[in-house]
Amino acid sequence: MPNTIEELLARIRALQDEVEDEYRKARDDFDLKRAQLAEEFLRQQRRYKVGLLGFLGRTRPLVALTAPLIYAGWIPFLLMDLFVTLYQTVCFPVYRIPRVRRADYMVFDRADLPYLNAIEKFNCFYCSYGNGVAAYTREVAARTEQYWCPIKHARRIQAAHGRYPGFFEYGDAEAFRLGLERLREQYRDTDS
Repeated sequence: MPNTIEELLARIRALQDEVEDEYRKARDDFDLKRAQLAEEFLRQQRRYKVGLLGFLGRTRPLVALTAPLIYAGWIPFLLMDLFVTLYQTVCFPVYRIPRVRRADYMVFDRADLPYLNAIEKFNCFYCSYGNGVAAYTREVAARTEQYWCPIKHARRIQAAHGRYPGFFEYGDAEAFRLGLERLREQYRDTDS
């Protein structure tokens, strides 16, 4: 059975690489078409832009009242970002865990969309940052878990991180003791 799992994981990785290649091709095709039709594209996109006054006029009062609470999320996101960066900068070299490239998780490209007004662009920036911090934090935590406690849980968990399938089965003490060092050195999908 372990060979079957390893084969399935290898096929999954190969399929993920294939999907990523197809995505790159589609994005490159889109970029080429966009360059060819740039002016027409911008004109069409701008037709869908809603001005600030129109946007604010359509906003429900309760949405406006909850906005300060939503935007207050910047504080915990920023603190998490700073802590995780400090954490891995200090701890990961000690344990020889490859650092997570923060830039891989921070994507801020929606501000270039001409159909978004200033508030919508700010909201997109906020969501990109919050989700980027969450994904960055998750990968740092996953690498930490791979080093310290790479054991699957007794029950199935929702949306396990990508490293989880390679962890040891719950209750398999022998595999854990014999394979822990190997797994600690097995950051095969990292560039660092």
